[in-house]
Amino acid sequence: MDGATAGAGRHDGFTADCRARIAFEVLANRWDSVVVFTLGESGPLRPRDLAARIGGISRKVLTEALRRLEYNGLVERTAYRQAPPRVEYGLTAPGRGLLGPMREMGAWAVAYGDDVVAAQERFAPRGRGPGE
Repeated sequence: MDGATAGAGRHDGFTADCRARIAFEVLANRWDSVVVFTLGESGPLRPRDLAARIGGISRKVLTEALRRLEYNGLVERTAYRQAPPRVEYGLTAPGRGLLGPMREMGAWAVAYGDDVVAAQERFAPRGRGPGE
């Protein structure tokens, strides 16, 4: 949408009721994107193996992330009937569809991360942070 039509009463990609915001809202939790990316790189994994690949994530936080991602349709849980019970999590088609944009965001972070950190550091001497 160009600037001429942006203010003409039409909804652009980031208005409150637009589906384009879903991706940002779904991955707002930092661990959710890490779980999606790890499953995208590794394929379906048991929770214990997923936690080991991620590193630094507690069992509780991983369980919460997997539940959110399953609720949002990005991962699916597969339970195997065996003793002991085995469960794996893998990406759904929408979850796999996020991998490309996530890689692009990673490339953006590599290209502009130093600029963002420098901007944050300019605020540090003033004792200000976001929203202050």
